[in-house]
Amino acid sequence: LFGDALRMLGKAKYKNAGTVEFLVDEQERHYFMEVNPRVQVEHTVTEEVTGIDIVQSQILIASGKTLREIGLVQDDIRTAGHAMQCRVTTEDPSQDFRPDTGTIDVFRMPGGMGIRLDDGPGFPGAKITPHYDSLLVKITA
Repeated sequence: LFGDALRMLGKAKYKNAGTVEFLVDEQERHYFMEVNPRVQVEHTVTEEVTGIDIVQSQILIASGKTLREIGLVQDDIRTAGHAMQCRVTTEDPSQDFRPDTGTIDVFRMPGGMGIRLDDGPGFPGAKITPHYDSLLVKITA
């Protein structure tokens, strides 16, 4: 997957953060789906396994820095370990996953070593309205 994604973006001369998506079947064959030339909500998973701050890197690239100037050389980027992300939302499965609204009475934020929290309006007393995203917190571990 990595090799095919790198070859594809290399041929396009793409020089910024982005995501290449594939589908993988039962025989481990992969099929290209799309390229998203932006930072996606799941970028925290990549940050955890590479140690690279993708958002900061993209800002530096937008300011005119090259990948090499900010210390990002593709052949030097390594992954270590595994990470996954969980999104805590106000979606109601009994209502076709439509966002739920109201006041949060109890909310306990998880924590601990290796837990990254990108939080939003998840706290006791928060008023959740239908006018915003239903995401309360992203947990990456």
